[in-house]
Amino acid sequence: MATASVTKAQADKPIQPSAPVEVSAPTRREFLYYIWGASIALLLGEAVAGLVWFALPRFKAGQFGGIFTYEGSDIPDPDAAPLNIPSGRFWLSNPSTEGFVALYGVCTHLGCLPKWVDTNNRFECPCHGSKYELDGKYIEGPAPRSLDRFKTTVTFEDGSTASTNDAGDPIPLNGKKILKVDINTGARIRRSGQG
Repeated sequence: MATASVTKAQADKPIQPSAPVEVSAPTRREFLYYIWGASIALLLGEAVAGLVWFALPRFKAGQFGGIFTYEGSDIPDPDAAPLNIPSGRFWLSNPSTEGFVALYGVCTHLGCLPKWVDTNNRFECPCHGSKYELDGKYIEGPAPRSLDRFKTTVTFEDGSTASTNDAGDPIPLNGKKILKVDINTGARIRRSGQG
């Protein structure tokens, strides 16, 4: 009984606030650890942000690596000389037997820039003599394969569209009029073999 009355008496007493907890200021060594840790974290964060910013592509329309858009009137006539687009590093070619194609303007041998030669009706590399047809197919020379192509989407005047397949085959026009052409220079199609 005595224990019950003591407990009840203690329960009736108001609770006294305890003494405030005192926290000592960090020592000089602890302070330097905190400063060094924060400095290293900040430098690592800046380095990671810089690498991510540098590594991510930022291509704009009309720049190599981005998308180039042309109207149908800009496309060469069937079997006419191809149109060179130096800013995009490609040629617009329209062989009547194959269809429309955007050819990467770099030789597959050592990276020289083949030129269109009207008298021979073909591309010829000035460095080592590789030769290519109007649609970029390999003819002769040290080049190991045909000219590479870019992913292309053609929009016709009737509203239909056609795109290059994964092999980069030319887009057959079948007499349709072209409204616009989108060439994605960030999606190069590497040609295999000499065909």
